[in-house]
Amino acid sequence: MKDIEQILRDNAPEIPDEGQFMIETAARLKAVEGIKSEVDHSHRRGRIAMIIALAAGIALGSIAVLLILNPVDVSTLLPEDSAAGIPFVDKMLAAARSNVKGIAIILVAATALALGLTTLTRRQEEGV
Repeated sequence: MKDIEQILRDNAPEIPDEGQFMIETAARLKAVEGIKSEVDHSHRRGRIAMIIALAAGIALGSIAVLLILNPVDVSTLLPEDSAAGIPFVDKMLAAARSNVKGIAIILVAATALALGLTTLTRRQEEGV
C-alpha cells in the first residue's frame, strides 16, 4: 500500500498556470455542453417520430379492426359518380369502392413497416 502512495506522490501532475487552466477547462466544458445539446435534440426528434408513428398505427389499426369486425358496406361512403365526369377519376373511385378492405390492410401494413423502420433507425443511432 505504501508503494502505491509513494508512486502517486512522486508522480504529481504539473498544473499549468491558473488562468490558462481555467480557460482550457471552460473551453472543454463549452464543447461538452454543445455535444450534450445536440444529443438531446436528436433524442427529442426520435421521440416525436415515435409518437407520430404510434398515433398513426393506433388510428389505422382501429380503422382496420372496425372494418373487419363490422361488415358495413363502406363503399357507400364514396360518391357514385364524380362531379367532374373525368373518366380517370371515375375509374379510381370504382376501384376504391370495390377494394376498401384491401386499401385499409395496405395502410395498416405500411404503418407497421414505417414503425419498424423508425425503431430500427433509432436503435442504430443510439448504438444499441
